[in-house]
Amino acid sequence: MAIERYEIETFLALAEELHFRRASERLGLSTGRVSQTVKRLERRVGAPLFDRTSRQVALTATGQRLRDDLQPAYESVQRAVARAIEFGRGITCTLQIGYSAPWVADLLGAATETFRMHRPDCDITIHEVQVGNPLGGLRSGDLDLQISEFPVHETGLAIGPVVLTEPRALMVPARHPFAHRDTVSLEDLADVPLISIHGAVPGYWLDAHLPLHTPSGRPIPQGPTATYWTEIPTLVAAGRGVSPVAACGRLYHSRPGIAFVPFRDAPPIEYGLIRSIGRDSAPLRAFITTLLEVAAAQRENGTGDSRALGFGP
Repeated sequence: MAIERYEIETFLALAEELHFRRASERLGLSTGRVSQTVKRLERRVGAPLFDRTSRQVALTATGQRLRDDLQPAYESVQRAVARAIEFGRGITCTLQIGYSAPWVADLLGAATETFRMHRPDCDITIHEVQVGNPLGGLRSGDLDLQISEFPVHETGLAIGPVVLTEPRALMVPARHPFAHRDTVSLEDLADVPLISIHGAVPGYWLDAHLPLHTPSGRPIPQGPTATYWTEIPTLVAAGRGVSPVAACGRLYHSRPGIAFVPFRDAPPIEYGLIRSIGRDSAPLRAFITTLLEVAAAQRENGTGDSRALGFGP
């Protein structure tokens, strides 16, 4: 069965966004066109790829299998085309940089803009790292550098330094009593289901960000699990559970049905550099230097400071 490129792109966009309007905006198509393309693909596959309700869109088991099989191949084709374009433009080096949160992407964007002023021959592409496979891009060699949440304790990876620190908040359903509080405590997690992550996620990372017990040892109820970040706000809005997030997530993920309440006793989230040991180059070292300089300048200027949201001291 031959599948057209636009069908693959439409399916993968909807599989990531799990929202027809967001997928259509991302693709520059009408929601009707996205729906028609998905229905046509489902007829050809012979099984539903998505479960659709008035409230949410979710992948079926068949859809998950198709996504997992298609995504690596599609990304490989995209990289091949990009390399051909770079060769034609006279690009002498490329860097692939991963990020785990949009506020990190903003920092990378600023650093990339500065770096390109001095190295126009070096092309930099930034990629979102999926929460369900946070180190997969580094392990596969697809990424030269990544900025993600610490802790990271893995052999073969060079860790640090920290480039961004954010206080924590709790993302809760807007109808939940927590939504009307000024702050919450880590002990409050014992009173509400916590949404967790499914995938190749280190246990120590889950313990740090999505623990099974409060500091006093009380068990934390476990809610549904998510493989992609876009699933988490949907689950929270549906009242299925809560999720700790960076406080600045309020600027990026606000939507009807959810609220952000700052923690008064949780440690901040640290985002730092992660790269494979032995994967080094002069352009990469130069970019890291630029990145650290831009991050330091933003801290001095208060750019992105979550206290501007009314969180923190």
